[in-house]
Amino acid sequence: MAEDIFRRIRKENSKMNMNFTAEIYNEALIMIEDLCLEIANKVLNQLGMPSPNRSAAASFDVELCREQNYNTGDLLSYVQSNIPKLTLEQKGIYDQIMQTVNNGVGEIFFLDAPGGTGKTFLIRLILAAIRFQNDIALALASSEIAATLLPGGRTAHSALKLPLNLQFIETPTCNISKASGMGKVLQKCKLIVWDECTMAYKKSLEALDRSLQDLRGNIRPFGDALILLAGDFRQTLPVIPRSTPEDEINACLKYSTLWRHVNTLKLTTNMRVQLQNDRSAEIFSHQLLEIGNGKVLVDLTSGRVSLPHSFCNLVTSKEELVEKVFPNIQTNYKNHDWLSERAILAAKNKDVYELNNIIQSNIQSEAVTYKSVDTVVEADEG
Repeated sequence: MAEDIFRRIRKENSKMNMNFTAEIYNEALIMIEDLCLEIANKVLNQLGMPSPNRSAAASFDVELCREQNYNTGDLLSYVQSNIPKLTLEQKGIYDQIMQTVNNGVGEIFFLDAPGGTGKTFLIRLILAAIRFQNDIALALASSEIAATLLPGGRTAHSALKLPLNLQFIETPTCNISKASGMGKVLQKCKLIVWDECTMAYKKSLEALDRSLQDLRGNIRPFGDALILLAGDFRQTLPVIPRSTPEDEINACLKYSTLWRHVNTLKLTTNMRVQLQNDRSAEIFSHQLLEIGNGKVLVDLTSGRVSLPHSFCNLVTSKEELVEKVFPNIQTNYKNHDWLSERAILAAKNKDVYELNNIIQSNIQSEAVTYKSVDTVVEADEG
């Protein structure tokens, strides 16, 4: 029975590296005793078996197990080997966060980190430094891709049980009770990291704020918990269906009443440029920041920015774009190395479909259609 419980927990939490624990065996004893009480009205010690600890069962929870099930030896080795790799800028932020953790003080930090400045590396190190002390550090992200980059990372919507219709609720809260596993995690955790928070609707953070105040019995912002938000407001803002640019800006965290409590930390050194010593990459990175910081000229009539001539090559049609990115594709399309070095990004699916059709029309070869089946007629066919 313990193996069944262990298998079920491991299936529900595939990303966890789990082992058998005393709590799992205790859960099995409770299940057996419940059956004995139902059949013979006897507890286990009357039948020559050890009695389960039912008070311990109340505290046993998959969520707590998930957040405490880390190999402290591996984490300590990771911390010791990577702290020397921090830049002075990163080390200053690391020390400030860790000092706040050790002091048990509730603070709200926002890590302003453009792409390539080592944000993920720094956050992973902070998480490891807290977890190797057997403390809880909760890693959240606004998107699944960002969550996979953090050890133990999950999307904020999944972990916090956020409402799906946030924009229609005046004062949303997380669907988490004090007795639930996540409720206990939020009460005990030393740090909550929310990566790519700039993509999140401000009401998501406000929902977490209300829930933490309730769970921790503290009316200070976020229940006096230590919060580390991270992201870059120069990138993707919250997506609000059928809205105007003003609606999207108003949905940003900066327009929340919580923002006045936030202390901003900055990463400015582009590690990709520094490590590769690539002058062209440095210029490109600087130009991206200039655009993001609003320092590029804007056409007052159309509202569009004027890109520097050295920033990119402009084309007048999609056909010309395809020719620039995939020159002589008829002779090169079988060269996988050549293909892997080039790609076209588009904001809308309709543009992706049109570009794909243009590219495929330039390849003169026999078309093959591969069909897939997602149902079976007979059960034996599976």
